[in-house]
Amino acid sequence: MSSFFLALVVSFGVILLVELPDKTLVATLVLSTRYRRRPVVVGVAAAFAVQCVIAVAAGGLLHLLPRQAVEAVVAGLFAIGAALLIRESLGPPHSDEHVDVDAASTQVPASNRRIALTSFGVLFAAEWGDASQLATAGLTARLGEPVAVGIGAWLALVGVAVIAVLAGREIVKRVPVRLVHRVAGSLFAAFAVVAVVSAIRS
Repeated sequence: MSSFFLALVVSFGVILLVELPDKTLVATLVLSTRYRRRPVVVGVAAAFAVQCVIAVAAGGLLHLLPRQAVEAVVAGLFAIGAALLIRESLGPPHSDEHVDVDAASTQVPASNRRIALTSFGVLFAAEWGDASQLATAGLTARLGEPVAVGIGAWLALVGVAVIAVLAGREIVKRVPVRLVHRVAGSLFAAFAVVAVVSAIRS
């Protein structure tokens, strides 16, 4: 398996796990109940593209540092991501697990352009500094395949958005958000440990 394809698969898997289900899915689901689905998906896909480019650019700059410094920064990024995810999993019970999607299910008439721009703004704000963005930057710095990581992360995020539009209601009802956060947090913590060990050995 080439390093490009491996980086794409790893980034896709990591980001999909982090975001399914998370506020990305919930926000897209709520938007798709308020507006027409197609412009919602266009808007959120554009927001994810910009976020991925920013994260990959940051990770690419980190990759220029000496190897030991790269590993130390990657360890820090994944440690922060792990802390964010685990904190969310330990939060109060009024989290996204109990989002009342039906309360926002009244369709709002609007132009495709307005729906796409609204969706872009909502998801761009929601994903800023999110664990998935930290992971994308960290994977770029660690794997040295910015294009592959960017594509993998973007495909995962768009995949979550499409799933939200098609089956989000059932996922929100059946999949415990806290459990996903704990699993993803543990994965991030493991990545941080691997990066620390690699930094020590460098």
